Amino acid sequence: MSVKLDSRVPHGPIEKLWDQARFEMKLVNPANKRKHTIIVVGSGLAGGSGAATLAELGYNVQCFCFQDSPRRAHSIAAQGGINAAKNYQNDGDSVFRLFYDTVKGGDFRSREANVYRLAQISVNIIDQCVAQGVPFAREYGGTLANRSFGGAQVSRTFYARGQTGQQLLLGAYQALERQVHAGRVTMYPRTEMLDLVVIDGRARGIVTRDLVTGNIESHVADAVVLGTGGYGNVYYLSTNAKGSNCTAIWRSYKKGAAFANPCFTQIHPTCIPVSGDYQSKLTLMSESLRNDGRIWVPKKKDDKRPPAQIPEDQRDYYLERRYPSFGNLVPRDVASRNAKAVCDEGRGVGETCLGVYLDFADAIDRLGMHVIRERYGNLFDMYQRITDEDPYQVPMRIYPAIHYTMGGLWVDYNLMSTIPGLFVIGEANFSDHGANRLGASALMQGLSDGYFILPYTLGDYIANAKLEKVDAGHREFTRAEACVREMTKHLLSIKGKRTVDSFHRELGRIVWDYCGMSRNAQGLEHAIEEIGTLREEYWRNVNVAGSADDLNQSLEKAGRVADFFELAELMCLDALDRNESCGGHFREEYQTPDGEAQRDDEHFSYVGAWEFQGEAAAPALHKEPLTFEYVHPSQRSYK
Repeated sequence: MSVKLDSRVPHGPIEKLWDQARFEMKLVNPANKRKHTIIVVGSGLAGGSGAATLAELGYNVQCFCFQDSPRRAHSIAAQGGINAAKNYQNDGDSVFRLFYDTVKGGDFRSREANVYRLAQISVNIIDQCVAQGVPFAREYGGTLANRSFGGAQVSRTFYARGQTGQQLLLGAYQALERQVHAGRVTMYPRTEMLDLVVIDGRARGIVTRDLVTGNIESHVADAVVLGTGGYGNVYYLSTNAKGSNCTAIWRSYKKGAAFANPCFTQIHPTCIPVSGDYQSKLTLMSESLRNDGRIWVPKKKDDKRPPAQIPEDQRDYYLERRYPSFGNLVPRDVASRNAKAVCDEGRGVGETCLGVYLDFADAIDRLGMHVIRERYGNLFDMYQRITDEDPYQVPMRIYPAIHYTMGGLWVDYNLMSTIPGLFVIGEANFSDHGANRLGASALMQGLSDGYFILPYTLGDYIANAKLEKVDAGHREFTRAEACVREMTKHLLSIKGKRTVDSFHRELGRIVWDYCGMSRNAQGLEHAIEEIGTLREEYWRNVNVAGSADDLNQSLEKAGRVADFFELAELMCLDALDRNESCGGHFREEYQTPDGEAQRDDEHFSYVGAWEFQGEAAAPALHKEPLTFEYVHPSQRSYK
């Protein structure tokens, strides 16, 4: 079966697209909704909001998460804020400006229609969350406060100190638990999806493993929704939670769902630098800190003096120097590449020289320490606990790190993948951010998909689909269960000499070195060869201790790392195929004279969607052309 990339974007004035789409959608009678079962995999902002809203509409929902509670979803780690075009600051913001900033920030590699819909819905998200009791920061008079984020010249980011993701997730969690109590949602915590079941070309269920008992089970539904987050942990060191993985979307890819733009990964510029070879993850410092913190390095190479001993005239505030219009608030990809460049020149700070200063001295002098503490206190406390340095007294040290993935399963305008009945929401899909996500837009997309888009589009699918009754005894469920059991048995039988983590760490280093902040053809070809060699060793030399019949975290990681190996190859293949630089995908061969990303709109203005062709065959590339009617592509400039 060949993939067909039909985005099904309605035609007409862009302001009317979503209204038109909703009008054309078929509806399910309220009395009939209770006859349909929907599986939602993932319980973060996208999955939790989607499951809660579908259940409130009357569907029977089964919600799966591998954490012990939906409250532990990685969405909880989001710090800085959520964008919405409310224009509360009266500084010139609008739906169109948010749309424009997002398309430009993504380096013109996203669909106009999707992004405009996201900007439209953003204003409703804030009202929804306030009604749920989310404690957004407020001005003295009681109105909601806003702050700036990179890639914008207006203040449109709503926040709850440095805990925005946690507070939004608690709002979605309360809505979800209300439906659990009502009997319309059945929760399956500590349960991992290991395969997608496709019957007659439609997604009809999943196969899972109970992470406590080891039981392999099948679950049948009329539609499946994946809200399982991104795949940044392919790099081993990332800002993602250690449990975050690609297994749900990768195994769906191997069942026929196209994987779009896998090489589009985001490097976040504001991360605590790596401290040692055996560090297991990285800690993010919110981008909101760039509102008041100034980024600099010494002008001289190898300057080891403490920052307080370096006079102002010997400091290089390089973002303010290169980008005077945006200064420290340039988008993440621009800030990250510039940090790498000054460190490559030998002007990095800290013991490893892989760091730059984020300095709050000016802001503290101007605003007072109490204001900075009110805005960022919990972030400063977290930094001090990790580094044993007081950022009120000395500058923070930061360096870029893997954070978000703009790639993911391909979806149409209705958020449905190339497998009918398989919907993909939030970071698990590719749809809204192009080649670079603007800060504070991930929370916006996750809640937009879950609360406001999926409930309409999934209902349209159910109303139009003629679904045969199936049960867990169907041969496709039996076959999928057998494949899961066989893979589990094989991993446990290898009895090699290396741990899963040692392979993951080595894989991550390869992908970071050759498909990280910068890439080139020679390096990518080398990476594909190295990944293949390492993967072969994995399947003959990994040691997975324990058994399949109880809690076994080594077994969990083994399956996830096996998927990361295959995904890493596809990422490098996609990066090698895209002979241009755009957003977070920076090919060293394609840059402007002053070192900025150089796109090739004539040849690469498309979504690259890859189709699985079998274990021994190369994947097939399908191209969805990107057309721009309202924002005309131009060289990105933040100067």
